[in-house]
Amino acid sequence: MRFLSLQSHVAYGYVGNRAATFPLQRLGHEVWAVNTVEFSNHTGYGAWRGRAASAEQVSEIVQGIESLGQLPRCDGLLTGYVGDAALADVVLDTAGRVRAANPRAVWCCDPVLGDIDTGIYVKPGIEAFFRERAIPAADLVTPNHFELELLTGRTVATMDEALAAARLLLRGPRLALITSLRRADALRDTIEMVAVTPEAAWRIATPMIGFPIAPNGTGDAVAALFTAHWISGDEIPEALGKAASSIFAVLEATQAMGERELQLVAAQDRLVAPPRLFRAERL
Repeated sequence: MRFLSLQSHVAYGYVGNRAATFPLQRLGHEVWAVNTVEFSNHTGYGAWRGRAASAEQVSEIVQGIESLGQLPRCDGLLTGYVGDAALADVVLDTAGRVRAANPRAVWCCDPVLGDIDTGIYVKPGIEAFFRERAIPAADLVTPNHFELELLTGRTVATMDEALAAARLLLRGPRLALITSLRRADALRDTIEMVAVTPEAAWRIATPMIGFPIAPNGTGDAVAALFTAHWISGDEIPEALGKAASSIFAVLEATQAMGERELQLVAAQDRLVAPPRLFRAERL
C-alpha cells in the first residue's frame, strides 16, 4: 500500500515520521513522508535545534505529489504533530485532496498533544483544532491516555470510563484506538491498548517494560502499524494484536540494548515476526 504521512522529523531518534516510515517500509509499504518540523532530536531531551516547516512549504510538497498524479493511489493518510494553526489548515486541505482523489483512502489522525509524563507540549489552539476540526473529519483517531482525557475533558481511571471517553470521539471516526491506557483497575505491571467502535471494543495487554526514561515515538509507530494492518484487510482484533506484538518486541530489544531511542532498525526482524504474540480480547 501507499501512505502519505504528514508528521514531525528528527535527525536523531525515532518519533513522528521517523517512527512511522521505517516500520511501514519494512512491512512492504510505500511511504511519502512530508515533514512538519525538522529538528535535531525530539523535545523530550529539553534542548533541540531546528525549526518547524512553514505551512506554505508543506502545502507545496503535497501539491507536488498531487501534480505527479499519485494521490489516487494513496491508501492511507497519516497525520500527527501540528506545530501551529496555519499548518492545521494544510492538514485539513491535504485530507480533502486525498479523499477527492481516492474516496476509499483512510485518514488516521494521531492527535499529538502530550503525555502523562510531560503534560501538554503543543501551542495554544492545537487542542481545539484536533477536537473540533480534525478528529470529526478523520476515519481513525489514535490518542494516548493523556490525550484521551484532554480531548474529552474526562478523567479516565477505569475501563468503563475509557470506553465512554473513546466513544465521545466517534463523531466522525469509525474507530478510536487508545494507544496506551494506564487504568487504576488493570493488572499490575501491564499496559493496555484498546480499540473502540460505536458497537464493540477490544483490549490487549502487554507487560510493562521498565525504562529509566521511556522511549518516545511508541504511539507514532503503533498508529502506523495498526493502520496498515487494518486497511490491508485485517479485522480490528487481528490488527491490534499484530501492532501490539510488534511494538512490544521493539521495546524489549530497546531495553536489552540499554537505549533511550526505539531500536526499530536493530529490531526490524522482530518487528515483522514478533517472537511473542499477544491476542486481543473482546470486551
